[in-house]
Amino acid sequence: MIAYRLLTHEDSSAFCHKVTEALSKGWTLYGDPTYAYDAGKGVMMCAQAVTKDVPGDYDPEQKLGQL
Repeated sequence: MIAYRLLTHEDSSAFCHKVTEALSKGWTLYGDPTYAYDAGKGVMMCAQAVTKDVPGDYDPEQKLGQL
């Protein structure tokens, strides 16, 4: 099965660390990162999709961050 996650965070080094951690755990970048302005918080937000080929079938109870 191919697992999919969308990583999001404010535009800061914390977002880069989040993506780097996922890559170090075997996740692969999927598409380009995106940016949007959150007017409520007054900050830019980042998003990056990642995928990972994992054994087994889809389980909606599975915590994707633990794969």
